[in-house]
Amino acid sequence: MGSEKIEKKDIYSDDYWDLIIEPRSSLFQIDFKEIWKFRDLLRMFVKREIVQFYKQTILGPLWFFIQPLLTTIVYMIVFGQIAKLSPAGKPQILFYLSGVVLWNYFADVLNNTAATFRENAQLFGKVYFPRIIAPASKAISNLLKLFIQLGLFFAIYIYMGVTGQFEFSISWTVLLLPFLILILFNLGMGLGMIVTSMTAKYKDLIFLITFGVQLLMYATPVIYSLETIRDKQFYTWIAFNPLSPVIEIFRNSLLGGNVDFAMLGYSLISSLFVLILGLMIFNKIEKTFIDTV
Repeated sequence: MGSEKIEKKDIYSDDYWDLIIEPRSSLFQIDFKEIWKFRDLLRMFVKREIVQFYKQTILGPLWFFIQPLLTTIVYMIVFGQIAKLSPAGKPQILFYLSGVVLWNYFADVLNNTAATFRENAQLFGKVYFPRIIAPASKAISNLLKLFIQLGLFFAIYIYMGVTGQFEFSISWTVLLLPFLILILFNLGMGLGMIVTSMTAKYKDLIFLITFGVQLLMYATPVIYSLETIRDKQFYTWIAFNPLSPVIEIFRNSLLGGNVDFAMLGYSLISSLFVLILGLMIFNKIEKTFIDTV
């Protein structure tokens, strides 16, 4: 009898349990200490995402290079040669490749994060871990792909400059690249968490996101430059797309052109707002989504 009383008392003690799950009191609450505790799981998810990209493919990691190069060649023919949308004086391959690499990172993070609840519904229903680890692992794993493709861009950039195919016009503002990547990270993950939260209940949005991202690309200066837009109304709408300053600043820092720091600040603040909004909606939906999927 004595030992049974002691065991019953221990069950109600915090020291008895390895993990205590408590409800969040605020939508803004993010337990970084708990996320750090599950860092090995985050690392495993990141590794899984990277391996899945080229698993059971013949060319493997070469797709990191083939995909942006083929896309750039098509853009050079269609938009550069036929539509004449690329600005004069800038090498077309560098102009389009710079936009393709940055856009691909944002689009991949958004598309992959948007499927978080749908792809992990069974896992979330059986095992507890901080749910934010799932979308974060997708955004982090895509960083490797981004860095490889940026390496490809800079290799072509240096080769063309050294061989005299264009004059180097590199600016110190290229050092802003980490901030530009941070903005893309915030926007992609924030929008992805909003979409995955909404699609947990409204499945129709899954079909909208696929071509919605493609339409957004045309509202972003990936295949053209802001300086080629003559209509003031269209210029204003596209300039205030938070993605526009990111691509324009990266391009102009390496190929020549003005850098608008005010628009960079606007883009950074907008991305933080989208990320915080995405976290709030994600935190709210994760409590009840298992009842709706």
